[in-house]
Amino acid sequence: MFRGVFTALITPMNQDGSVDYGALEALVEDQIRRGISGLVPMGTTGESPTLDYDEHSKVVEATIRVANGRVPVIAGTGSNSTDEAVMLTRRAAEAGAAASLQVVPYYNRPNQEGLYRHFMRVMEESRLPIVVYNIAGRTGRNLETDTLMRLAAHPLCVGVKEASGDLGQMMDVLNRRPEGFSVLSGDDNLTFPLVALGGDGVISVVSHLIPEAMVRMVRSVQEGSIEEARQLHFRYLKLMKSIFIDVNPLPVKTCLALQGRVREVFRLPLCPLDPARKQQLAEVLRDYGLLN
Repeated sequence: MFRGVFTALITPMNQDGSVDYGALEALVEDQIRRGISGLVPMGTTGESPTLDYDEHSKVVEATIRVANGRVPVIAGTGSNSTDEAVMLTRRAAEAGAAASLQVVPYYNRPNQEGLYRHFMRVMEESRLPIVVYNIAGRTGRNLETDTLMRLAAHPLCVGVKEASGDLGQMMDVLNRRPEGFSVLSGDDNLTFPLVALGGDGVISVVSHLIPEAMVRMVRSVQEGSIEEARQLHFRYLKLMKSIFIDVNPLPVKTCLALQGRVREVFRLPLCPLDPARKQQLAEVLRDYGLLN
């Protein structure tokens, strides 16, 4: 259902910490103009844990409004409370989202049956397609492939953002998935191997900075130009790693601030990078010609 490069959008903020909708709209326009396949607001990269429900929904609505059907919007609407996930997903459906990104419930660490029941209820009560987001490093619980395949039998479970970091698990998912079920990388630096193994693309952070290169790399693999894609992978690998020198989204938002596109403003408990790491990012951007 979903193929290509989908940018996991940051949430720009004003100096007082409020959402900067002007900067958000400019970012959405820039991403679409530069060929991105879709947009994913209100994931971890969008600082969703510190936005309240109304802000959360307004960011999703603004993204959908500006995109205006030109690219699909997969709204991050997950929660470790099933009731909250249902509520946010219903709101996204009403706003016109193409699908929702549903993270594995974090902190309360349900067992596999609990995970299955959680996602099933979100689908059945919202009636919006979901892309399951598996990222055990943040949630404390890995979604096992058996559980994912049970979910994938439901017509509204249309894909997975696979950020387990385990290529073995990714291959298992690719080998067992039903027809039409999208497997998207959740790690920029694993996009090339995952797509080469048959994956469908990536929900990307680095595409804020190099959307054309990420689109070209994924497309090259899909068209059989493996060597071209491999060269692009290694050309941009340093940048992919650099934007994770600290917890996401601190580095990528700092990079965009260095470019003058957003303010370097976060909501606590996130805070600006230390000067040494900020300087390190500036040097990497200059090396890639991304900063004057």
